[in-house]
Amino acid sequence: MLVWSDCIGAGQRDNSERTRISEDLFLGGVSEELLLKEQLCEGVFCFSFTCPYLLAGMRGLRSLIVGLLSAFFSTAFGLYFPPHVEQLPTITAQTSGSFIALPFDENFLFKCEAKGNPRPTYRWTKDGMDFDPHKDPRVIKEESSGTFMIPNTKGKVKYQGKYRCYASNKLGTAISEESEFIVPVVPKFPKEKTEPVVVTEGDSVVLECDPPQGTPPWQMYWMTNDLRHIEQNERVSMGLNGNLYFSNTLVTDSHDDYCCFASFSRIRTIVQKPPMALRVKPSQGDDDITGVQKRKPNILVPSSHSTTYLKKGEELELECIAEGLPTPVVEWIKMLDSLPKRTQIKNYGKLLTIPNLTDQDEGKYMCKAKNDLGEAVHHFHVIVEEPPSWQEEPVKSQLAEIGSDIHIKCSAKGKPQPTITWKRNGQPLDDFPSTNYKMLDDRIIILRAEQKDTAVYQCEASNKHGTLLVNTNVLVMNHPPLILTPNYLEYATMLDKSVIMDCKVFSSPPATINWRREDPEGSLDGERYSLLKNGSLQIHKVEMEDMGQYKCLANNSEGTMSLTTELFIKDSTRIVKPPQDMKVKRGSIAELECQVECDPTLRRELEILWMKDGMNILSNFSEGYFTDDGILQIVNVSHSDQGNYTCVVRTSLDQDTASAFITVLDVPDPPVQLKLTDLKDRSVRLQWVAASDHNSPITEFIIQYEENHWEPEKWKEILRVAGSQFSAPLTLYGHINYQFRVIAVNAIGRSRPSMPSERYKTPPCAPDRNPENIKIEGHLPHQMDISWEPLLPVEHNGPSLEYKLSYRLLGVEDSWKEQMVKRHSFVVRDTPTFVPYEVKIQAFNRHGWAPEPRVVTGYSGEDLPLAAPEDVSVEVLNCTMLRVSWSPVPQSTLRGHLGGYTVHWWQTQSLLTSKRIPSERQSLTISGNRSHTMVPGLKPFSEYSLTVNVFNRRGNGPSSSPISFTTPQGVPEQPPILRATNFQKDSITLVWAPPHETNGFLTGYLLQYQTGNETLGELKSVNISAPDTTQWVLRDLQEDNWYKFYLSACTQVGCGSAISEEGGTVSEAFAMPEHSFPEVSTVSAETSTENYDLSTSEVTSFELIVLNISTFVTDTYARISWRTRGEHSDSQLYVAIMNHSDGIWQLSEALNTSKGFHLVEGLSPGTVYTVRLQASHRVDVPSIFEEVFKTRKVPSKQLTASQEWFVVMMCTVALLTLLVLIGCFVLKNKGGKYAVKEKEETPADPEAYAMGEESPCEYSDNDEKPLKSSHQLFTDIKADDSSEDSSVMSEDDDCEFNEDGSFIGEYSGYKRRVSTEVNGHAPVTS
Repeated sequence: MLVWSDCIGAGQRDNSERTRISEDLFLGGVSEELLLKEQLCEGVFCFSFTCPYLLAGMRGLRSLIVGLLSAFFSTAFGLYFPPHVEQLPTITAQTSGSFIALPFDENFLFKCEAKGNPRPTYRWTKDGMDFDPHKDPRVIKEESSGTFMIPNTKGKVKYQGKYRCYASNKLGTAISEESEFIVPVVPKFPKEKTEPVVVTEGDSVVLECDPPQGTPPWQMYWMTNDLRHIEQNERVSMGLNGNLYFSNTLVTDSHDDYCCFASFSRIRTIVQKPPMALRVKPSQGDDDITGVQKRKPNILVPSSHSTTYLKKGEELELECIAEGLPTPVVEWIKMLDSLPKRTQIKNYGKLLTIPNLTDQDEGKYMCKAKNDLGEAVHHFHVIVEEPPSWQEEPVKSQLAEIGSDIHIKCSAKGKPQPTITWKRNGQPLDDFPSTNYKMLDDRIIILRAEQKDTAVYQCEASNKHGTLLVNTNVLVMNHPPLILTPNYLEYATMLDKSVIMDCKVFSSPPATINWRREDPEGSLDGERYSLLKNGSLQIHKVEMEDMGQYKCLANNSEGTMSLTTELFIKDSTRIVKPPQDMKVKRGSIAELECQVECDPTLRRELEILWMKDGMNILSNFSEGYFTDDGILQIVNVSHSDQGNYTCVVRTSLDQDTASAFITVLDVPDPPVQLKLTDLKDRSVRLQWVAASDHNSPITEFIIQYEENHWEPEKWKEILRVAGSQFSAPLTLYGHINYQFRVIAVNAIGRSRPSMPSERYKTPPCAPDRNPENIKIEGHLPHQMDISWEPLLPVEHNGPSLEYKLSYRLLGVEDSWKEQMVKRHSFVVRDTPTFVPYEVKIQAFNRHGWAPEPRVVTGYSGEDLPLAAPEDVSVEVLNCTMLRVSWSPVPQSTLRGHLGGYTVHWWQTQSLLTSKRIPSERQSLTISGNRSHTMVPGLKPFSEYSLTVNVFNRRGNGPSSSPISFTTPQGVPEQPPILRATNFQKDSITLVWAPPHETNGFLTGYLLQYQTGNETLGELKSVNISAPDTTQWVLRDLQEDNWYKFYLSACTQVGCGSAISEEGGTVSEAFAMPEHSFPEVSTVSAETSTENYDLSTSEVTSFELIVLNISTFVTDTYARISWRTRGEHSDSQLYVAIMNHSDGIWQLSEALNTSKGFHLVEGLSPGTVYTVRLQASHRVDVPSIFEEVFKTRKVPSKQLTASQEWFVVMMCTVALLTLLVLIGCFVLKNKGGKYAVKEKEETPADPEAYAMGEESPCEYSDNDEKPLKSSHQLFTDIKADDSSEDSSVMSEDDDCEFNEDGSFIGEYSGYKRRVSTEVNGHAPVTS
C-alpha cells in the first residue's frame, strides 16, 4: 500500500490546488482523475490519495479496482458514476461571449468539448439556423470534439453571427453558451466639402467631428495639417463625442486646417476628417475684451436633461461643457450626498469620472458653470444596473430513483430582474407536453419521475446586460449499491491522530452504510467513532487497540455490497536533535543539523527537506547549499543567507518540523548622507547617517580627512567617536581645502569608507604653535648646532612659513641675536667652548606670528677633557675581582657634558711562570658621575696594571698614572680528560691529564668514588699529594660492581671542579692476570656480540689475537694498523674516532681483521681526537685499543702547495723506505728474540718485541708513510731529516711509562696510549 498525503491549515487550499495535486499524483494514465478525499481532521484539511493496486492480496479484484480508477466523478455533491452507468452529456470546454476578427489573427477558434456515456455527438447553430462545419471545406474541424476554426481569409465576413453548440447522446442534449463572431469594417469619414465657419470674436462655436463607427476602443484628437495638436484649456476643449468646443473665440483661433482624427487601436487604424476652416472676425472695440459683448454661461453639452444607465463595475463619465464670456468655471455636486472619494475631475473641470461603479454611486448629479455674469446648471440622473447572477448556484447533476419527485431550482438576480427560460435537451420546455411537470417562478418540479424523464434541463436567466445558462443533468434510475472504494485497502496512522477509512458508494436509491469491527470483533460505539455523510468512518485519537480489520456494508432496495479494510498503527516521526540558532561571519561556513527518529517501516520513505523563509532550498536556492543525511551546509555565507531555516522531516503519514535562525555577521555598511554644518573659520560639524550594522552593533566611527594641497588623496584620521554618536565637531587648520569621510567599526571589523563629503576650505591665519623638540648640540668646539621639529604642512595655516631663531649667552647678554630661516636647523659659529645659551624659535607666515615661544637652554660645542682622575686606588677582593675608586674630575677641566669614566687594565705577567705577557688591554666604561666600580674577570696569580680616564661627548681625556697590583692564587680548572682502564675484579686504573690552567701552584689531586649500581653508595676520597701524578690504581674494590669516579685538581687555595668517569670491576671468572705479555692483545670471539653480560659457559674456546697496533697521524688523516693471529683471523673490527671539540663519536663500517689497517680521513689540522679499535659497533663498551692524538698544524708555507714541497716529499719517502729496509735486514740477521734482560735495559717501544718475534719487518701499503715499529727505530732518525712522522715525538722530554707499560703524556701536546680490557680478558698493551 502507498499513501500520499498533504496537510495544510484549514481553509488554505483552493480548488486550483486540489487540481494540481490530482495532476501531480496521476499514475501512468490509469485514470482520468484520482479519488479525492477531503475531510476536516483536527483543524487541518487533509487530501489523501491512495494507490490501492499495490496490495498483493487483492483477492481477484484487481481488474475491478483498475476499472474503478477509470471512473470520473462530479464535483457537485460528491456524485460518482461507475464507468458502466450511462451518463448524460456535460459540456467541459466552450467558447462564450463575443470576439472580433482582427486582421492579424491567424484563425478564430470555436471550442466545444463534452463528456458522457455514450460519447456525445455535436452540432452547431448560427443565428438560430443549423450550421454544419463539416460541409464547409474552408472550416478546420477537430474529429474528437465539436471544435472548429474559421480561417482568417477574405471571405470570413459570411461567418459573422451568433453560434451555439449542442452535445447529444441517447439520454439527452447539453448546449453551450451563445458566442458572437464579429467581422469589423474599416471605418471611414465621408468625403464632403465643408464651408468655413465664420464667427465674431467672443462668440462660441462648435467644430463637429462625427467620427465613423468602428471597433472599440477608439480615441479622438484634433490637429493641424502639420500634425500640431490644437491646444486645449478651460476655453477650448474636446467633448466625448469628438467635437471641438470653443466657450468663446479669439481672433487667434482663426485657422484653415482644423482636422479631426479617430484612432482604432484594436484594428490598428487611424482615419482623418477633411480639414475645416474657422475664421474669427475681430469685434469693433479697441481692445480684445472690452469691445466684446460679455454673457453669462450657457450649457452646450448635454443639451437636455439626461438619464444615464450604467452596468455595475463600469466607469461613469458625466460631461458638462458651457459657453460664455468670460470663460465659465465648472463645478460638480452630487445631490443629497457628497461625491465619492474615487471621483476624478478631468478635461479642465468639464468631465467627471467614477471608476468601478457601485450601487452607492447611483443618484442625481449636477454640474454648475459660472462666471462673473451668472451661472448655468445641468442635472444628471445616474441609474446603476447589473447583469444576471445566480442567487444560489444551480445543481448541475442529480441522480433520482424512479417514482421520486425532482426539484430543479434556478434562482437569479439582476437589474432589471432577469427573465427565466426553461429548456429540455436544448428545446423549449413547452414543446414537451407532460402531465408530471410543474413550473413555478424559479423552479420546475418533475412529479413521480420516470426513466423517460432522464434529460439535460437548461435554465437561462437574461436581462439587457447579459444571459446566464446552466445545464442540469437529471438521471432517473434504480441501481444496487456499488462501493467505489477498492477492497482490502490498508490504512496507516499514528497514535492520538485521526484516520478516515473510505466507503464511497454509488447507488439509487441512496444506500444505508454501516461499519463494524472484524478482526478482532468489537463495536464501534463511542465518541471516538464518527460516520461521515459520504459513508466514510472516522476514528478520533487513535489508540493501539484500534489496529485491525474493519468492514463497510452498503444496502438499498436493489441489493447489498461490502468491503474490508485494515488499520495499522505506526510510530510518530519526530526530530530528536533540532537545528540551533547561530551567528556566522560572512564568507564562512554554516552547518545546521537535524536528526530524526521514525517508524522502522517508514525509514525508506523518510524525506528530509530544508526550507528557507518558507521556500524549498533545493528547488529555489541551488548554489552554495549542500545537504547530506540531515545536515545542511552553507558555504561562503553571504547576507542573502540570513533567515529562518526549517527542517521538514516527513513520511507518507506524518511530519515534524524544527526551525533555527541564521544571523549573518559582517562589517558595517559605510555611513551615508555626510553633511557639513556649523561652518566656521577653524571648525565644522560633520553629520552622517549610519547604515546597516549587519547584526553586530557599531562600536565607533573613525573620521578621516584629506586635503588636496600638501598630500592629495592621502586620508588621515582626525577623530574617533562612539558608535552611538552621529555627528562630531571637528577642529581644523587654516588655509586647508578639506573633505571628510567616515568609517564604521564593529566587532567584525571596519566598513568601507563612506563617500567623501563636500569640500570646505578654511581661510588662512597665523600659525597656532611654535616648533617643539628643540635640540642644542655642539658637534665641534666653537660652534653650536640648533635643530627642531618643524611644523607639519597642514599646521602652516597659511603661505610662506618661516622660523625666527633667537639666541643669547645665558646670564651674560641681554639682547637677542635673531635669524629668519625656512629650514629646521641652524649652526651658530665662533662660540666659546661649552657655555650655556638661551634659545627660542617662533613660527611666522604672511598672516602673522605664532604665540610667544618658550625659552630653552643649551650649551655650545664641547672639547676633550683636560685632566685625568686623581687618587686612583684598587682593592683586590678575590683572585678574579677587584674594586677600583678615584676622585671625580673638576667641571672646569671637563669642557663638556660628563659622559663617564673608563677603567683600563692589562696583565703584565703570570706569577706561576714569571714570564712576561704581551699587553692585552681590557676596559670597562662607567656612565655618569661615579667614582668607583668593580672589575671582574681577572686571572688568578697574575700581575696587572690599571688606569682611569674621564670622557665627554667629544672624547676621552688623559689617563691616570698606571697602578700595579697582583691577584692571589685560585683553584685549578677541571682536568680535561679522565679515563678508567685495566678493569680487574678488585681494582681499576684511572688515567688523566693535568688541567690547562692551574691558577696557582698545583699541590695534588682529590679523587672521590662511590658505587653506582641501582643506588649511589658511600662517597670515598683519596688525596693524591704528588702534583705530577697522572694515573692511579684504585684497589680493594668490590668484585663485579659499577663505580663512579670524580677527580679535581688542587692548589693551596682549594680544589677546583671535578671531572667524572664511570667503570666497573669484573667477576673472577673473567679476570686475567695483571702482568700478561705486553705485546699481545687477546680478544674473545664472543666480543663481536652486543651482549657483554656473559657467563662462563658462554665463552668459546678459540681466541683472536690482535697485535702490533699502531697509528700514524698527519694534518688531515690518521692511519691505524694491526696484525692478527689466531684461528679466526678474518673476524670483524671497528674503528671509532671522536673530535674533542664536539664530543661526537663516528664509527666506521665493519672491517675485516685480515685487512690490517684503516685510514680515517677528513680530519681538521691542529685538533685533538680520540681513536679506538674495538670488536663491537657500539661506542659505550670497552675497546681493544684507545689513543688520544692531535693532528699537525699546517704551516702557511705548506698551504701554497708549491712544486718545492712536492720534491721534498718524494725525497723523504725514498729515504724512509731505504731506512726501513736496512732495519728489517738487521733484525732478520740478529735472530728474532730479545732476552728479558735486554728488554729491561733497552728503552724501546714494547711493540718492537712482538714485531721481532712474529715478523722481521712490516711494510705499509701507503707509499708516503712508514709503520711505527719501535721507539728504537725512530730514535735513529735525526730531526733535521724532515721525517713526516716526527710529529709523533713529544715536544717535551718529560714523559713516563705507567705500571702496565702504557704511555701517558700531557693533553696539550702528547700522544697517549691507553690499555683496556674486554669482558674481563687480559689487558691490551700497545
